Amino acid sequence: MEYLSSDKVGIIDLATREIQEEDLDEELVKEKIGGAGITQALYNRFEDEDPVVLGAGLLCGTLVPASALGVMTAKSPVTGKMCHVPLTLDAGVELKYSGFDYIVIKGTASEPIYLWIHDGIADVEDAKDLWGKDVWASTDYVRETMGDDLIQVLAIGEAGESGSEIAQVCINYWASADRMGFGNLLGKKKVKLIALRGMGLLEIAEPEEMIDACQALLTEVKSGAFAGKKGIGELATAIGEEDLGDWIAPLVHRHSACFNTPFASNTFVFLDEDPSKVEESAVPEPGFLLTDIYGLLGLKGLGLSAADACGILKACAKSGVDPAAVAELCEKSQKKDPEEIKGSLLDLKGPVESVGQGPFSPWAPQKPLSKEFGLPEDGSEDSTWWMRRQGVAYIFGIHPIFALMSPALSEEKLIELANIGTDLDFAAETLDQVISEITG
Repeated sequence: MEYLSSDKVGIIDLATREIQEEDLDEELVKEKIGGAGITQALYNRFEDEDPVVLGAGLLCGTLVPASALGVMTAKSPVTGKMCHVPLTLDAGVELKYSGFDYIVIKGTASEPIYLWIHDGIADVEDAKDLWGKDVWASTDYVRETMGDDLIQVLAIGEAGESGSEIAQVCINYWASADRMGFGNLLGKKKVKLIALRGMGLLEIAEPEEMIDACQALLTEVKSGAFAGKKGIGELATAIGEEDLGDWIAPLVHRHSACFNTPFASNTFVFLDEDPSKVEESAVPEPGFLLTDIYGLLGLKGLGLSAADACGILKACAKSGVDPAAVAELCEKSQKKDPEEIKGSLLDLKGPVESVGQGPFSPWAPQKPLSKEFGLPEDGSEDSTWWMRRQGVAYIFGIHPIFALMSPALSEEKLIELANIGTDLDFAAETLDQVISEITG
């Protein structure tokens, strides 16, 4: 695979710590395109060894707007089905640049380990000293050890180590889109974290044409319904939760976007200092990055203050638990005291509706976020549309929330960009087939 690729698949056997490398089969790319299409194919190939497969969408890491998405594919210990979890922030692009297009993690380690994926090298490292540490301390350890604060860390906390049903794989210090219990799965495999860093470059078949097409698309995207808007408050308004923005506003410090995404969906709140503070803080971590609207909405629904809700979200991220599941279970058990909730994070159990039963994480709102898509206002087509739209995002590597915002990122345009980038002549029929496979 010559273009938009490192041309390498890494296969890591946790039981033996052996690492094999294979060329990425161009015929596989022609047939499955990328992202979840290929992670699912690799999962099926190694299914008997209960694999976790990491990959990035075909266009991830390029100039295509919102090309931020990596994918983690595995059998969910919660649903019992193969599922795909999106890797956002900068995790997807670091994986794309790491020198591996896809990583297959199979088997189970006998002792705690972590994986260090960087510059075409995959290392299996001892994690005995990390086992028992929270997500934040583990992330700090890796970055300090490697001397690089840009390393993206997929980590589990005490929840994953102890087999919690609602354990989550976090990204760096923050909550992720893992609604599928993958934190539990990594804990069973004795994988404390996966660290990603790369300095790779992607070759493009027609670079000048690609640049021109991406610039034109970006101009169109920026003229859409979300032009000039940012933050989790605007996202809440788009799903009919208009008052969340005012509720959280006193804590808001700034907003940030995932890699190359034209909408800053993540909101940073200060918990221990004045949010209007501009200069660098003397407090090691005075705040928290809100990356999960449903966890925040669920805690708001318990009648908590914004500060108490964000404090709980911070505790969830350190322990590595799904905040939406925490909110749902606390509502069912009538837990409303912030300190009681924090103290019970590792003990919460029970079925949760927030997980969903489909192949994609319900972390992304299950409806269009713009009327520009032209769907019926009664919502009668939302479910079918959402499933296909997420499939497109997970295949091409488009941020799954932004895919719900911008009709400009059409299937036709993404196929065109994929063809310019790879010179492989993808067709709409191929995309239809792959979507059918990953949503079936």
